[in-house]
Amino acid sequence: MFDYVDGGTEDEITMQRNRAAFEDLELDARVLRDVSTIDTATTVLGRPVPLPIVLAPTGMTRMTHWEGELAVARAAGRVGVPYALSTMATVSIERVAEAGRAPLWFQLYMWRDRGLCRELLERARAAGYEALVLTVDTPVAGARERDFRNGFTIPPSLGVRTILDGARHPHWWWRFLTSEALAFDNVRGRAEGSASLSFVATQFDASVTWDDISWLADAWGGPFVLKGIMTPADAKQAVASGVRSIVVSNHGGRQLDHAPAAIDALPRVVDAVGGDAEVLFDSGVRRGVDIVKALALGARAVLVGRAYLYGLGAAGSDGVVHAVRILETELRRAMSLLGARTIAEIEASHVHRRGAW
Repeated sequence: MFDYVDGGTEDEITMQRNRAAFEDLELDARVLRDVSTIDTATTVLGRPVPLPIVLAPTGMTRMTHWEGELAVARAAGRVGVPYALSTMATVSIERVAEAGRAPLWFQLYMWRDRGLCRELLERARAAGYEALVLTVDTPVAGARERDFRNGFTIPPSLGVRTILDGARHPHWWWRFLTSEALAFDNVRGRAEGSASLSFVATQFDASVTWDDISWLADAWGGPFVLKGIMTPADAKQAVASGVRSIVVSNHGGRQLDHAPAAIDALPRVVDAVGGDAEVLFDSGVRRGVDIVKALALGARAVLVGRAYLYGLGAAGSDGVVHAVRILETELRRAMSLLGARTIAEIEASHVHRRGAW
């Protein structure tokens, strides 16, 4: 279960590049500025938020902690940042909406069953979700070889290896065994138990094209985000299709291996849209300085996934809050040392590629 969170696809080259590219960016400080007050507030999709952070959609979250998405939603409400619930959530759209005060987004995979897609949209709208995020980099699932090697299934198969490993973590094991059965709650009734993962695998639709975007945006009727844009050409096409918010992302290195690092793609995409779309960033963010670098290169905010999942696995909702607070503390410190008092003062001149001078 740790490997499901921690791993990438195939040789995990893209995942490694995401981190290496961040590490290759250097920050240029401005000194002798009054940084006694630091303001991390900004707006995302027109909504004021205290931090330029969104909790990214993650599937099968109750594998990490028995409360799963409920714990994440409560944490997001406590810190005031948006939370995007995954189509492949293990807690239903409605229960998550009842769990906390967070601004909620709903992440959708365009599935073969268009009736199911429309049903999910209607449920999310009725439950008060503010934005729809369409993930566009998953016509098929990536080959996550750690999962193949581990015999990863939903629900987990209770073989000797699993039982012995679980015995080393009795608290987690007890909670897992005594909580409700793990399932994709938003598609209950269509597939249960061990069939649920197979059902989801058959629903990824490799025939989706730009022609489907207008239908989906009209069906939703609210803020609409495309997640998984990596090239200027696709960014321009998104704008031409009426999309006003995109996420530069390579799925955290979990889809196409040997793809460029997402942070390297970010400035090219920002230049391509030219202010016609709000650009968010995802993939590889682990530190507050990573947030600064993404903002300096043109992102409005960043999505984090693994960072809060580690906190969730360690300590539930409190762990998610703690993970966000670590990022906030590091962000504030980095802004102070850079001489940037507000998010708006973080500029392209604050960052350069190592050796560029």
